Amino acid sequence: MKLVFATNNQHKLDEVRKITAGYAEIISLSDIDCHDDIPETADTLEGNALLKARYIKEKFGYDCFADDTGLEVEVLNNAPGVYSARYSGTEHDSEANMNKLLSEMNHKENRKARFRTVIALILDGKEYTFDGIVNGSITTEKRGDSGFGYDPIFMPDTYTQTFAEMGNDTKNQISHRAKAVMKLTLFLSDYNC
Repeated sequence: MKLVFATNNQHKLDEVRKITAGYAEIISLSDIDCHDDIPETADTLEGNALLKARYIKEKFGYDCFADDTGLEVEVLNNAPGVYSARYSGTEHDSEANMNKLLSEMNHKENRKARFRTVIALILDGKEYTFDGIVNGSITTEKRGDSGFGYDPIFMPDTYTQTFAEMGNDTKNQISHRAKAVMKLTLFLSDYNC
């Protein structure tokens, strides 16, 4: 089975390809010659994932899936949430996003947070969604240099390392995206039977 993953993020693409190996061949947007800036104008993660998947299905005709991920910080009323990638502005600047969040968390005792990913799949004309959540906390400083996005300041519950410190192999087994992709993979496995 071939599926287009509607993302321009090479880190996400690599991560998802590793998790789905043997279940589906994941095609990138560049593989289908899509260089469009796909709109993400919904106010929920589910809405954005569906917008991106529908865009690819309608414009290119491929079965596909898309995801949207947000970091939800309890004391900030679940911000940055759906605006995680552009928290500090429209540039998708991870350093600026982390700096802004750390500044807003300064002197806050409650540092509980969670990463949440929603995947929207369009397959044979039907839509499905899968989600993954990992609970944790925001550290007081950046730690580690692997991963991407907020990984250097997010430490999952029961671990003493941030996502950026633990490395991609460990992160890919426990992350929010891994959980959502595993649900997708199980669905595809059953679907192929």
